[in-house]
Amino acid sequence: MLENKHQNWAHYKTIEEGLYWPEGQAIPSFSQMEGELDTYTIHCLSDDAKIMLSTMQGLVNRKKTRIYLNGTNALQEGLHTWPERLGIRRKEWTDLYGLVKKYAAELDGVVLYNSQNLHVRNLAGSIAGIKNLLPVEESLYTTFADHGIDLKVAYDLTGLTFRDHLEVYRYLYDTYWKDCSRRIFVSLNPVVHTNFTRDMAAAVGAAVIWLDSRIPEEKEMLDLFLQDLTPGKSIILGWWPEERSGIGEGTSFGVSTIPSDFYENSTVHASFPHIMHIPPVPKKPELENKIYLALFLSDGDNVQYCQHRMSVLWEDKDRGSIPLNWTVSPGLVDIGPGILNYFYDSVTDNDCFSSGPSGLGYALIYDQHNKVMFLQDQDKTDAYTKFSHQYLTKNGMRVITIWDQVTDLHYGCYEKNCRSLYGVTMEDWFKDPNPMLLHVENGRLPFMPNRPAYAETLDELYEELEQTIRDYDGTEPLFLAAQGVTWSLTPENIRKMVEQFNTLQPGKVEVLRGDHFFTLLNEAMGNPFNLALSKKVSVTVNDEKDPAVILNGSPYGENLWEASGKGSREFIITLPEAYLITRYVLKHPGVNLEHTDQNNRAFSVAVSEDAAEWILLDSRENSEDDITDVDLPQTKARYVKLTVTEGGLDGIVRIGDLELYGKKPM
Repeated sequence: MLENKHQNWAHYKTIEEGLYWPEGQAIPSFSQMEGELDTYTIHCLSDDAKIMLSTMQGLVNRKKTRIYLNGTNALQEGLHTWPERLGIRRKEWTDLYGLVKKYAAELDGVVLYNSQNLHVRNLAGSIAGIKNLLPVEESLYTTFADHGIDLKVAYDLTGLTFRDHLEVYRYLYDTYWKDCSRRIFVSLNPVVHTNFTRDMAAAVGAAVIWLDSRIPEEKEMLDLFLQDLTPGKSIILGWWPEERSGIGEGTSFGVSTIPSDFYENSTVHASFPHIMHIPPVPKKPELENKIYLALFLSDGDNVQYCQHRMSVLWEDKDRGSIPLNWTVSPGLVDIGPGILNYFYDSVTDNDCFSSGPSGLGYALIYDQHNKVMFLQDQDKTDAYTKFSHQYLTKNGMRVITIWDQVTDLHYGCYEKNCRSLYGVTMEDWFKDPNPMLLHVENGRLPFMPNRPAYAETLDELYEELEQTIRDYDGTEPLFLAAQGVTWSLTPENIRKMVEQFNTLQPGKVEVLRGDHFFTLLNEAMGNPFNLALSKKVSVTVNDEKDPAVILNGSPYGENLWEASGKGSREFIITLPEAYLITRYVLKHPGVNLEHTDQNNRAFSVAVSEDAAEWILLDSRENSEDDITDVDLPQTKARYVKLTVTEGGLDGIVRIGDLELYGKKPM
């Protein structure tokens, strides 16, 4: 049984000033926007000017959200796309110095530096965040007085000499690391990523570094920082000099990276409400002897992908024509809740959201290319998977992809700690000579290899699946999962590929949402699955309000069922036939960070084969859970009765969602 108490990261509240960063929340919330945000277009500025402005953005926005920067990467989707979608009102500035002068009084001076060693940019930015200073390159600073900007030099780095960048970061570690945040750590190239995510680094006082763990001396230096981070509490933002070694190094300390190397205006996007608009889940198809294919689109673990590339693909005319699984980062709940809710609010029934690798942030548990296991510690794995579960629950994601494969330790931790998951895909990069196999942990959680993994072209995707589909004999269901890279794939060309598959096996190829895919897979294997997803399951209640929404998978908005008056309520769920009932999950109003005082206090679950004689399986008193998740003694039943005898503090019964798990008797 898992009882999900109110998350320590607190329930959403309007933040009028400052930032709000409770324990358990990966990235802080920022104050609500009022009026127009001061906006400057920075993509034509020098790198040092970008660093200066993005740092100022973070320092100003941590007091009150007021600055928005039009950046380079926003040109993909259009500079005005997200502001228009999210209602961000802006006042355009063309006077760089005028904008700096406006906020100069809120700053305590400047960190003066030169760019002879480019890594000093990261040092200056790190100092600026913890000391409320503006990092200014010396040639730029000489122009301040001419424009009436009165900011004194608080720290002068121009007199320091560093033989190499290792000495820069050694100086940062020895002198300022003690004052930096340990909850967020930022890895950014001081040449390429001069403005991205630096506003967040400044706002929280994070250290900004750029070290390559493939180089022994740099790895040793990097590990000094990483060893002070806390699994299950800390997160890494930015990117790495090389993907697998960098992500893996963080993973070895139990800390994942939220890739955000080209993510813009993080402190603005983190100011939106954290209440997720989880869409209802359509009912699954009936299980038949077919080829069931789940197609996952990468690279959603990178929040800049969601902000830029996915934004473009979302407008594809063929989106919604077939089921597709869009990988997104669970971290968007914090760093871009408005962006995530935009996608949620505009879904079709064929759009399903799943988590990129390997939960909250990119964790590379095992590097299949280089044969390195990065996460081997039980406590670190527990902490990471529990942290992931908070966010998977919060954003309603039921499927994740793990990079690359896992051991018994990881199977067990995901199954035990991520109870909301329906299934997991793994990356089978090199299927020969030892292809990865389907694994089901504890008779509940399937781990299915993606084959192909991360296909970069449509031809690669098609060629990998073609022969298997062609050879299908139709005697039993066949389940196939594959992943493609959406930097080169689109809903339109994927639709055309699926049409080709249907010529190979007419009427026998069905593309599925990930939640349907794993639900049908468990059903086919005789494992418990969420019966609420079946079209043939119905519910009644002694109230005038239709209770059907309690089985639709969403606790948000109108999908939250509320009784028409005070008093107890009795829900009768009718199954199409008798099942062995094994578990129930009851989501209360507080699951969406709203109204914990409305959580149901007392309730029970009973089952029956004839709706006349009932067997009590579970009873709760004085509950304060946001989610009640209970494994039940396996009991044969066709009817399930949920009786809520005490609703919220106001006496009203409210149900966010109800899941019932069962399997057919042998």
